[in-house]
Amino acid sequence: MKKNDFLKNKTLLITGGTGSFGKNFARHLLENHSLKKLIVFSRDELKQSVMAEEFKDDRVRFFLGDIRDLSRLQRAFHGVDIIVHAAALKQVPTLEYNPIEAVKTNVLGTQNVIEAAVDQGVSKVLLVSTDKAAQPVNLYGSTKLCAEKLFIASNVYAGEYTKFSCVRYGNVIGSRGSIIEILLKNKNKESICLTDERMTRFWLRLEESFQLVLFALKQMEGGEIFIPKKVPSMSIKDIFETIAPNLKKEVSGIRPGEKIHEVLLTAEEARHSLELDSYFVILPEHKYINSLRFKKHKTKGKKIPADFSFTSDTNTLQMSRNDLLKIAKELEKQML
Repeated sequence: MKKNDFLKNKTLLITGGTGSFGKNFARHLLENHSLKKLIVFSRDELKQSVMAEEFKDDRVRFFLGDIRDLSRLQRAFHGVDIIVHAAALKQVPTLEYNPIEAVKTNVLGTQNVIEAAVDQGVSKVLLVSTDKAAQPVNLYGSTKLCAEKLFIASNVYAGEYTKFSCVRYGNVIGSRGSIIEILLKNKNKESICLTDERMTRFWLRLEESFQLVLFALKQMEGGEIFIPKKVPSMSIKDIFETIAPNLKKEVSGIRPGEKIHEVLLTAEEARHSLELDSYFVILPEHKYINSLRFKKHKTKGKKIPADFSFTSDTNTLQMSRNDLLKIAKELEKQML
């Protein structure tokens, strides 16, 4: 366990706690921090039972429920110190054809999380967002942008007690259903579909997403969006050719709601953002949130040049094929 552990004796709840991020983040917390209690909140009873068998830790509690249900959240959040809000519907093409469901979970469900957290006196609440929320072109990204806006604005009526902030990052290598996992499972087939060879994406390891979330939880004053700065990009074409070079690629075209390149920080957001050693911090531009609370960030950070944007195609940090192969081998062992 870490010395000076800021999570020591805290009760932390993860919404969407049985998802790829939630499950692995829960394991990381239990192995590295002295939590009083960890609550896994999700609607999937099967995944919860499997997870309970794997973890076998007296500090873990499993709460069955849906973030669409405000009364259930009120009960679950009672006595909780910190919430990491990771529950969301995320499949881009699916949500294009089921828009109301996306809004009910990602927007209205997030509103429920906010209201229950304020009512129950939770100290810190952190939203796990996505690069698709920056200049969104699909419904998933649009709902996550709404969720970010709700979180930032909630600092006004939460007073000084409950703080709301966000983290925003790109694709996680090895998450359930990721392109890398799909390629590893299908690399012995004759052919596979590739949407567009020009596509580039930001790629983050699960461990790096944990560090971003923990950094944000420790440093947040309420109202920030934290973005990883040292995150590599790679084209979909290079990923295919590295992991499955012998597979015949059948180009199917861009699916509904997809971008060629992703954005983590827009030029408009950069005007009210700071650059730290490893992260960008977007500060709220509205005057209704007292800017004095961000003195710590302003002391440590520096202003970002005008018209700067952080996009997957212009990112100077590119993932090498050797690094990708090493990661792929590790994932393949885990999948056996």
